[in-house]
Amino acid sequence: MNPLAKLDQLNLEPAAKTEVAALIQSLIEQHERDAKAIQTKDATIHAKEVKIEALTFELAYYKRIRFSRKNESLAPLQRDVFEETWNTDMSAIEAEVEQLQDDQPCDTVSRPKRPRAGRQSLPPHLPRIEHRHEPESCTCGKCGKDLVKIGEDVSEQLDVEPAKFFVHRHIRPQYACRACESITAAPIPPAVIDGGMAAVGLLTWVMVSKFLDHLPLYRLEQIAARDGVILSRSTLADWVGRLGVALQPLADRLAWHLLQRDSLHADETPVPQLDPGNGKTKKAYLWAYRSNDLQPGPKIIVFDYQAGRSSRHAQNFLQNWQGHLLVDDYAGYKALFAATRAHPESQRLLVPCVELACWAHARRKFFDLFQASQNPIAQEALNRIALLYAIEVEGREMTIDDRQRLRAEKSLPTLAALHDWLQQTRLRTAPNSATLKAMDYSLKRWVALTRYAETGDLPIDNNPVENSIRPIALGKKNWLFAGSERAGQRAAVIQTLLGTAKLNGIGPAAWLKDTLEKLPTWPNRRIDELLPFGPLD
Repeated sequence: MNPLAKLDQLNLEPAAKTEVAALIQSLIEQHERDAKAIQTKDATIHAKEVKIEALTFELAYYKRIRFSRKNESLAPLQRDVFEETWNTDMSAIEAEVEQLQDDQPCDTVSRPKRPRAGRQSLPPHLPRIEHRHEPESCTCGKCGKDLVKIGEDVSEQLDVEPAKFFVHRHIRPQYACRACESITAAPIPPAVIDGGMAAVGLLTWVMVSKFLDHLPLYRLEQIAARDGVILSRSTLADWVGRLGVALQPLADRLAWHLLQRDSLHADETPVPQLDPGNGKTKKAYLWAYRSNDLQPGPKIIVFDYQAGRSSRHAQNFLQNWQGHLLVDDYAGYKALFAATRAHPESQRLLVPCVELACWAHARRKFFDLFQASQNPIAQEALNRIALLYAIEVEGREMTIDDRQRLRAEKSLPTLAALHDWLQQTRLRTAPNSATLKAMDYSLKRWVALTRYAETGDLPIDNNPVENSIRPIALGKKNWLFAGSERAGQRAAVIQTLLGTAKLNGIGPAAWLKDTLEKLPTWPNRRIDELLPFGPLD
């Protein structure tokens, strides 16, 4: 019932009745305003809860992709490109959820404390700058008595200083002999670039930035300009060209050492090369040859830049080399495995290289088939191939002899069972199907695929050299193309040296700086001591 209607039933003075009516009307309007406010607030809370739920599901989706993916769910380069995007997106979503939860009333949403992942300790080799934070007073703030040190709370933060440019001044006092009228001064310190203004630290920064961090020279020019240092691109290019020539003997020596091994990995990747006459690019290739990690000796990667993908490029590099060569199924390598081939510098015939096929490529055929159609035959093949890799993991730290015994005991029977299964399954598979093609890829290469298991020092796949090529593929996104064939060959020299340093656990920048300091006066007979094989002196 309307409370204003009851006023007529009360015996009140007109003035009092008017005042009471105004008060009641005010209370009614206040109630309506409060009801609308509550309704609006409930709608806002509901909207935020819906958004939090949506963001929570989105975060779970990203975490599933980021942390629960299986091998080869994305191509390696795609994983490199998108991984930082996933991490950034997850952090942004978590921040949005926290902001929304902070706006919620305390009695409407229960906010669990956000779990923090354990942070790894910072590298011990980095220099430490200590900052001691003492209390303002050495007496207790409550009772006034002296405080006693019982321990320390230590936390660390990682910091960095961008590239700092500074100048070395070489002062050579000149002394004269009045008796014989001669002048004496200390000799000019030898340098890898005679008369150049760049110290070895600057040359190292340029080379590592260009060939390891894949920064074009114009970006280095911009970085230096921010500190007021003018380094023209022509000057930077001159340094790179001269250093490429100076370091060429080291790369040649690495190639010589590599060809002393009796088993190698080989692969190639396309590289766009500028074709000035046509105003566009043409396709060149960076061939890669890598040592076998299962054999003793330092690890070596050698890059060979060539204008094409013809088999003659591999033949020219390997020349009279003989041994086991692990490659993919590219036809350009087939000439190396022919019955006989002529020595490039003589008329005698050479025993052919022995082909090793890659189980990662064979597996990939079944993986692609399973991803496309959840094919049960492909799944069974993947499970059987996984057994082969599990045996390799088991024997990773073994000696060559022990690994050979392990493979004879486990790998060879597993391979025999896989071969029988493939042959029997093939008979029941429809012709010209994707399943049949995946099985035929392995069956046609079976001898080359199984040679590794007969030894203890041959690898199961070609992944080591593919991993070494992967940074080149990422770098192409930055520098886009090689300016000339000579530029590509120079890049191959530097990539060979820096890549080998990385494989052997040597800091490429530290090795290059040390080498550039020693190179001008280093005797050629001791060139092996400069190769990136071991720790620096």
